[in-house]
Amino acid sequence: MAVNGKKRRLGFWGERRAARFLKKSGYKILCRNFRCKQGEIDIIAKKGDVIAFTEVKTRTSDCFGEPNEAVDFSRRRRYINAAGQYLYINGIRPDEFVLRFDIVEIKKGEINHIENAFEW
Repeated sequence: MAVNGKKRRLGFWGERRAARFLKKSGYKILCRNFRCKQGEIDIIAKKGDVIAFTEVKTRTSDCFGEPNEAVDFSRRRRYINAAGQYLYINGIRPDEFVLRFDIVEIKKGEINHIENAFEW
């Protein structure tokens, strides 16, 4: 149980850090921790005509590989479906914006923003 609490705190810390990083990079945070039956999106941010659906992966070591490697096919599928739900709920037409799936990796305190990490 302590491990789950520790992982959860690490995840929240990483998401806060990623949100601050995105704001400093000129993004407006539209939503954090969007949840629906299709899944969860950590951060939804807008910059210009781009809406970035952003998965945050935080690691303290290399034991489990690179953080972005945890975003496998099934997780991508859930992310895509959740993004579609967010657009629908908020009345956003997909042709109004450039829609992108990003990953923000935080490993050993360093941030790596992978834009357009995977496609619709």
